[in-house]
Amino acid sequence: MIIQYKDKEFFTGKDLALSVIGGRWKIAIIWCLLHQSPLRLSEIQRKLPQVNQRMLIRQLRELEEDKVITRTVYPVVPPKVEYQLSEIGLRLEPVVTSICDWGDSFAVFLEENADKT
Repeated sequence: MIIQYKDKEFFTGKDLALSVIGGRWKIAIIWCLLHQSPLRLSEIQRKLPQVNQRMLIRQLRELEEDKVITRTVYPVVPPKVEYQLSEIGLRLEPVVTSICDWGDSFAVFLEENADKT
């Protein structure tokens, strides 16, 4: 089965999923929105201080384009924009939680085995 998406061909759902959530900051953004939603750009930046604004906006746009998050613009001055997970984005909760739990376990493993290399 070939999956057509964004002018690309994917041979498995795994490949498609990794294409959608495989950005450097996407899992972290999804994690933030799973734990508090909606969030404004500045709130996400405070939670992820390592990412520069340009990259954060780029990753948010890609997640929005892939329908993982929704972006709500309020008609006020100054403009107010909020991000939250879409229905399909909320379904990533067990996946993201598992990835983060594995990362914690791997960090412990690395610490325990640091002097053995």
